[in-house]
Amino acid sequence: MTEASPTKPSGTEFIPATPAPTPPSAAKPAVAPSQPSVGRAELPSSGPVSHADQLARIEDKTARIEDKYARSEALLSRVEEKVESASARMNEAARQADLSSLRSEVRGLSDRVSRLPGTGALVLTALITAVLTVALMVAVQRLNLDRMLPHSVGGQTQTTPSTPPASNP
Repeated sequence: MTEASPTKPSGTEFIPATPAPTPPSAAKPAVAPSQPSVGRAELPSSGPVSHADQLARIEDKTARIEDKYARSEALLSRVEEKVESASARMNEAARQADLSSLRSEVRGLSDRVSRLPGTGALVLTALITAVLTVALMVAVQRLNLDRMLPHSVGGQTQTTPSTPPASNP
């Protein structure tokens, strides 16, 4: 809407506020010869009273049109405000849905983390594993079961050496 302001109608400079006083010589109606004019509207020649009446009717119609225009603008501004508030509410609802899905994902992650073993359980498991490993290795060596272990782990060799070990006298 790039129209000019509706408060001041354009073109009111040429309409006088009061009718111009008529000279005394013009009191007698003089009949002028009718001259056809191209592109001009012919006004009835009933006198200055009819011109004033026509101007008053035109001004009344203009005022009513301006009132209608102002009411339409007010209505459009209210509609625009309502549309903006509705779009803001829809954006807020979308944000709430996003936040709700984010909350559910964080809750799921929190549940998974809470099911993981804690520090105490991990330390206890490490200690039990270390003690059991030492106990089993001691048992294997005392029962002479280390020959059952593969060679790469540290078991004894199955073959006898070709040279006997030197003895110290």
